[in-house]
Amino acid sequence: MLPVVVAVQRIRRGNEPLPLPEYQTPDAAGMDLMADNVEPLLLRPGERVRVPTGLRVEIPSGYEGQIRPRSGLAARHGVTLLNAPGTVDADYRGEIDVLLVNLGTEDYTVRRGDRIGQMIIAPVARATWREVDGLTDSERWTGGFGHTGRGENRE
Repeated sequence: MLPVVVAVQRIRRGNEPLPLPEYQTPDAAGMDLMADNVEPLLLRPGERVRVPTGLRVEIPSGYEGQIRPRSGLAARHGVTLLNAPGTVDADYRGEIDVLLVNLGTEDYTVRRGDRIGQMIIAPVARATWREVDGLTDSERWTGGFGHTGRGENRE
């Protein structure tokens, strides 16, 4: 599979630039994003904060950037992304921020260079709507949350 080339621009804040996102292993799906905040950000339990990454990107048309949580940060500290996965559209050119939330019981400090999320570059399927009078039957039918395989809720 050929790699997708994504143009990236670093936002200069007077510090040495952070490393660009990279895959940590050959089969990793996501690239780690790092916090590029000037001062440490205190994140108390129940609070949320937008953390800058210092990156702007130009994702090719037909692709998106998905911003996802880092499992280790969630497991160790209860810190995750509030809108996971976040979407970076191909036509967005602003700075990528990561919206962290502290679901843990202790304060968490976000320092410059901390790995705070991961980005996956994925293809996007474009859909068109075709309005119909009815839908084909299925085994699940309208069973929603917690109903998979129960065969309930037939209309």
